[in-house]
Formats: sequence, structure tokens, C-alpha cells
Amino acid sequence: MRTHTCGELKKKDIKKKVILCGWNHSRRDHGGVIFIDLRDRYGLTQIVFDPSNNKKSHSIAEHLSREDVLMAKGTVRFRGKNLINPKLLTGEIEVLVDEVEILNKSKTPPLEVDDNKVAGDDARLKYRYLDLRRPSMIANLKLRNDFLIVAREYFNKHSFLEIQTPMLVKSTPEGARDYVVPSRVSPGKFFALPQSPQLYKQILMIAGVDRYYQVPICLRDEDLRTDRQPEHTQMDFEMSFVTSDEIRAFTEGLYKHIFKKLLGKNLSTFPIFTYKEAMEKFGTDKPDIRFDLFLHDVSDIVDKSDFQVFKQIHKDGGLIKCINPSNDFSRNELDKYIEFCQSNGAKGMSWMKVTDKGLESNLAKFFSSKLQNELIKRTGAKKGSVLMFIADKPKICNYILSKLRFKLAENLGLIKKDEFKFCWVKDFPLFSWNEDEDRWAPEHHMFSMPKPEFINDFEKRPGEVIGNLWDLVLNGTELGSGSIRVNIPKVQERIMKFIGLDKKEAHEKFGFLLEAYEYGGPPHGGMGLGLDRSVALIAGTNDIREVIAFPKNKNAECPMDGSPSEISEIQLKELFINIRKKK
Repeated sequence: MRTHTCGELKKKDIKKKVILCGWNHSRRDHGGVIFIDLRDRYGLTQIVFDPSNNKKSHSIAEHLSREDVLMAKGTVRFRGKNLINPKLLTGEIEVLVDEVEILNKSKTPPLEVDDNKVAGDDARLKYRYLDLRRPSMIANLKLRNDFLIVAREYFNKHSFLEIQTPMLVKSTPEGARDYVVPSRVSPGKFFALPQSPQLYKQILMIAGVDRYYQVPICLRDEDLRTDRQPEHTQMDFEMSFVTSDEIRAFTEGLYKHIFKKLLGKNLSTFPIFTYKEAMEKFGTDKPDIRFDLFLHDVSDIVDKSDFQVFKQIHKDGGLIKCINPSNDFSRNELDKYIEFCQSNGAKGMSWMKVTDKGLESNLAKFFSSKLQNELIKRTGAKKGSVLMFIADKPKICNYILSKLRFKLAENLGLIKKDEFKFCWVKDFPLFSWNEDEDRWAPEHHMFSMPKPEFINDFEKRPGEVIGNLWDLVLNGTELGSGSIRVNIPKVQERIMKFIGLDKKEAHEKFGFLLEAYEYGGPPHGGMGLGLDRSVALIAGTNDIREVIAFPKNKNAECPMDGSPSEISEIQLKELFINIRKKK
């Protein structure tokens, strides 16, 4: 129907007869001559209706509304030297219309198809088909498409096979709640929708596939936020006969390839931190390394002071850590930072200013000159800066300071928005203590192998056990996790037993995996990388809904199609399901 798109015509096309199709983006009447910006996925082209050229087309143009779908036939002409629009790809030309056809009329849209007038979340999700017409949303969808093209190029280059795993699977505990699907032919039994392809990709390694990947949708029934959806997409891969270093090297090469192809950026080598180092320096296992501003543990120095509050916290197993932004703050500014820390769970925040004479504040009198010098030396603090202290349980202390660190970096302009800094965090604890359930639970998942030195006796020292597992982090956001898998059935059974699955329950839920390993499972490992998060960060946003065509709202609902919805009594009867009404 068209000879060109609305983002294609240039000065070289002047005098050509063309046909364009698209939506009426905007309409302007300049003393009888009507100008319309015709929009499609590729861009905008200005089309002109002049009654002296064609009265019929001009008459139709007088009654066109926003978002009407048009086909316009005409001649390309130069706009004029002083009328060029440098912001448009087609800014040098316009099309003088000889004939126009209305392909479809549009009601007045409930939201603007305009990046400068973005509607609220509810309206955007309800009228997603209109929101997706915006150039920025089209650009995000194209970015996602291009990301996958170059990623697949890299996987294929390295002998991976793209293999689909099932969407209807056995329900197994993997951390979040399963979405379940009732079986009509097996009354009372249910499939689950996969939270990840974890078990199947391990079985593919047992099957000798050696190198697998796919781009699966993973489904988890969990509370939502900006970087979490009930449906998210991974770049998932698994490799046999590899070490953790080899998997990380492959992944690093993958992202270097993607960023070079998509953005023309040469990424530097990804630094590696142990989990212990990351928590000590950054207070989080997802460190943003675009700026320094490190945390300092000063618990040992505090123990030598006369400040009993801090000393007691340390005696009770807490930490006293501080951060030293190279900046002075007014008392009002410091009070705002105290309020910020309290809003994130702190009991308070203490501070001391660095001066020529040492440290100054109500806290400083409890520290001798010698201890003040130790604090200054430990933190590398300079005159005119401030030491900010948090004292609490280790987990709380690190969490609050990690939040404060990022807040300070934002306020002080330390973050370059167009910079991409990757890092690895490895050597995570294999287990973490679940206080709510009063038991040990896997830090990542139960299929991760302990480091060799812990395999024989991990049950006796669970708090010390380090797993052969790691995370990939970009600009403070976790992109994915990986590990070397447990390929020895007896070790897997011991881990399952330790976290509370007896032998019978373990075989009921995971018997097919355990049995498969009895036939010779090779050493293997892999990663699940967040596609949505990766594309969102490249697009300059932390909200993955901006790069997903049809996301859900915070209640895991789709306002556009009304899902989830009730089903008919006939369907319920076929599935042998009775609905119990909520009181």
C-alpha cells in the first residue's frame, strides 16, 4: 500500500511520487494550507494539503482527527532553507498531497501519543496499544529486538543449541509461589508454570547437549515492584565440563559483544568481588561501582572509646560502620540525611566533622585525639568532610549505609547516567538463616554446589559454607545469578535433607532429577540473565515495564484485557473445581 515509510524520505527523494501510510499525529491549519505530521513506527513526515493543488484532498484534511489512519499520495518537495526541522530524519522535505484516503477513523484518544505528555500508569496500561505508539516505546521494543539478535549471534558463534523447555511442568518449591494449571484429563492434579528452566537445563546437560540456551518466560507469583513482574524473560544458558571462571568469562564476552554492537561501547573488564568484600565496601551484594564512596568498619576503634552506646551495640554482635563523602554539609542537610536513614530503618545517624583540630560534634568528646586520628586514617577523611556513622545489627547497618551511599552519590552528582559498570560478586554463602521459619535455607537455590572444601561436612558448619555461585551486577542492579550445579545425587540428597526435605519428599518432588543423575551427569553450570533488566538499563530506566510490551500492574493484573478473570461454570465443571467464595 505504501512506497516509503514515514521515517525514510530525504532530500535525495525530492520530486518523487510517493505513497505514505500512517496515523495523524498532529494537524495545523496555516491560513488555508493544512499541515499534518504523519506518523508510523519509523518516524514522522510532514504532509501538506494545499487547496490550490487539490481541493478534494484539502477538504478531507479539514475534518481529520488525531490518530485517524491515512494513506496519502503526493510529491516530495524541499521544505525551504529556513523551514528545515533538524530534529526529524525527514526534516528537509515534505509531501504535497494529491490524494488522501481515510483508512480508519479514530475516536478521541484518552491519552496523548506524545513522549512529552506521558499519561499515568493506569491509563498507559489500560490503553497500552496507544501508549506503544509513542516513539520512545517503539524504540524500546526495537532495542529489545536488537539485543536478542546480537545475543543469539554470540550464543550461536559459541556452539550453543537453542532448545525450548516445557511450559507445563511439575510443581516444585523454588522460592516463590507457583502459578498452577489444573489438568482436565487428570482430575485433582495440576501443572505448574515454570519459575525457571532450572531442572530441565540440568537434565539437558545429563543428556549430553553440552551447551544449551533459550530465551524463556519465567512465571512467579510474588509481590511486584518496578523491576519485578509475574512474567519476566531470561537469557538462560548451561554449559558442561566448565569451571565458574569459564562461565563468567563467556558471560562477560556476551555483554561486551552486545554493548559493542548496540551502542558502539567497549566495556572494560568486569571486576570481581567476593560476597564478603562487597558487603564490607558497599554494604550490598549488588554494588554500584560507578563511584567510590566506600564504607569503613570502625567497630574496633569504637571499642577503645568512651561512647558506651556504640560499644554496647558491638558487644551485642552489631557493627559500627561509617561513610565519608568528600563534602561538608550544613546542620540542616545533616538532619535530612538522618531522617533519610531513619526512613530506611535506622534508629539514627551520628556524625563528626573533620577539621584542622580533629573531629567535631557532640560525639567527638567520647573519642581521644589518638582515636580521632585513627578514624581519620582508617577512612582517609580530608579536612572539610563529614564522617557519618550507623550502628546496628550487621544486616541492618549494611542495608542503611548502602542506601545512604547511593543517596549521597545522587545528591553530590557522582553518578554518570550514561555510564555502564559491570562487576561480579562471587563466593556467596550457600545457606542463609531464615528467621521466620527458624531453619537454614539456600542463599540462591538448592542445586548449587558447595566449594570443594565444604562438601564433606557442610551440615556441621552451615554458617561458614561458601557456594560455587555468583551474581552479575550492572550499575547496582542484579542482572543474573549462576552457579556450578550439584551433579552428584548423594550430595544433592544431603542438601535437600539439610534444608528440611526428607528423602521421601525429595524423591516425590525431584525424583526425576535425582534419577537422571544416577546415569552419569557431567560437571556443569550456567546462568539465568535478566533480559528485561538488561534492556531497561540500556534504555536508561530501572522500570522493566518500559521494555515489556504488555506488562501487569502492581496487583499482577492487566487493565487492558481484564485478566485475571472468572471462567465459566462449564469450564470449572470440566476441571472438577469448586470455587469457595472469599468471606
